[in-house]
Amino acid sequence: MPEVVRYGLVGTGMMGVEHLNNLAVTPGAVVTAIADPVERSLGWARGALGDKADQAAAFADSAALARSGLVDAVIVASPNNTHRDALEPLFDAGLPILCEKPLATTIEDARWIVERAAGSPAPFWTAMEYRYMPPAAAFIDEVHGGRIGTLRMLSIREHRFPFLTKVGDWNRFAVNTGGTMVEKCCHFFDLMRFITRSDAVRVYCSGAMDVNHLDERYEGRAPDIIDNSFTTVDFANGVRAMLDLSMFADGAENQEEITAVGDTGRLDVLIPTGMVVYSPRVGFRNPKQVEKRVIDVDATALKVGSHHGSTFYEHQRFNAAVRGAGPVEVTARDGLMAVAIGTAAEISAREKRVVEMSELGF
Repeated sequence: MPEVVRYGLVGTGMMGVEHLNNLAVTPGAVVTAIADPVERSLGWARGALGDKADQAAAFADSAALARSGLVDAVIVASPNNTHRDALEPLFDAGLPILCEKPLATTIEDARWIVERAAGSPAPFWTAMEYRYMPPAAAFIDEVHGGRIGTLRMLSIREHRFPFLTKVGDWNRFAVNTGGTMVEKCCHFFDLMRFITRSDAVRVYCSGAMDVNHLDERYEGRAPDIIDNSFTTVDFANGVRAMLDLSMFADGAENQEEITAVGDTGRLDVLIPTGMVVYSPRVGFRNPKQVEKRVIDVDATALKVGSHHGSTFYEHQRFNAAVRGAGPVEVTARDGLMAVAIGTAAEISAREKRVVEMSELGF
């Protein structure tokens, strides 16, 4: 079990820099290599590394990084549509990998990644930061612990800001992202599977691009990404779930609100306020017995990331898996299933129909 893990980073844009900031406060982590074809992005990484930038060799791609022999584990945070090509030489080198969501932009590529991960001697981890937000983690523990009885209904609301500007404006087009329901919402479809402990059987999504990016043009091309939607997902165990997404609700106090309703009560979590609210069933006109508590988040974790501290906690778990001191908690198959539900939602929104997961081979 190595005391120090040498990390490589593939993709040094906004999310890559967040990973660097979190590695800087992860015990036993040192960044020894970075890779990106864009010099400007490499500059952002060097800025994040600060006085340790000279310790990190720079490469143009993941293949050169893999050949270098400088790393014990690699984080892939390159654009969604590059994941398969970026991962192939890393798999060939037998390296532990943490791959950012979505796992891929197509089910075909995601299945290929699952197959390669299954044949790799090293851990493969799909980055699903939202599982590790401390308020969300506490909420999930209570649902799984039976606080609300048998789970029957799950709803997730994300009301937030529009997609940010990325290098080359790659995130303005579904061909690069997989579409909003894959790129953004895979987090929530993963949470649905994780919380319900079941797989989706059918998906209905009503969504469109109604407010954001309407006047934008990139070399004459208009963006084609959904900016608001309602998605209903039926699960094999009978639980039904819903996602309410708006990407033009910047002023909302809470960006994420998750509600689970069971046969004996209801549980809510509000992020970033961190409030967990328990409401047991009390019967008609009886006094309510609502319990509220706030889940604290480590100040360092909040400072080094924009995902409510979750990237910090995720890195501690991945680091343990690399060292053989803990399991892989979010598998390649988890990543595939989130992509599959997102793909079904994209089809549903565009074709205005219910999509059975069996149509996609699940």
